[in-house]
Amino acid sequence: MKIETFDINGKGKSIEIPEKIFSAKVNEKLISHAFYSNNANTKLRIAKTKQKNEIIGSTKKIYAQKGTGGARHASKKAPIFVGGGVAHGPKGGGNYKVRKLNKKEKKLSLISIFSKKNKDKLLSVFEDFKTKISKTKEFSEFIKKYQIENCLIVVDKNSKKNIELSARNIPNIKITMVEFLNIFDILKYKKIIFTISAIKIIEERFK
Repeated sequence: MKIETFDINGKGKSIEIPEKIFSAKVNEKLISHAFYSNNANTKLRIAKTKQKNEIIGSTKKIYAQKGTGGARHASKKAPIFVGGGVAHGPKGGGNYKVRKLNKKEKKLSLISIFSKKNKDKLLSVFEDFKTKISKTKEFSEFIKKYQIENCLIVVDKNSKKNIELSARNIPNIKITMVEFLNIFDILKYKKIIFTISAIKIIEERFK
């Protein structure tokens, strides 16, 4: 399929993009699964309770082992006492809940979201940024011109060098490379832009 490209000055040329990547059947269920998998696997478990051995205090036996008529106890650190350790509580560290996603599912989920963005006319292709844009004001004017105020810009290595500094202070704009592309960022931003070189890298990867 053909799509119009743009450059910083205006309309560019038409290029061929693969239908199997940008005009495939949209699998909403897989997109949802991939999103929650990505979200869960990056969420750290920070809740932490103290176990019995982590409580600071006396280890003295609270009363005699026998002859009291009560249950046997050691120190006040036991979980049944106020101020004691917590039995089976969260121990901190690691991920909250690991959701596995195989390579095929990852690939198909990205193809689905690319196709959905393209179908909703929220996907554009731009010429590579071959000249350096050093001023934030200049890049802001570029954003306003093409109405891409809330956008993920997927670029190649050279384009990133030329626009990264001018774009980093603009809210709701993120510059990323194909290698770091993930479904969370694609869904977070309303629009997505690819440079021509980024499209070629994706085409190579998804052969």
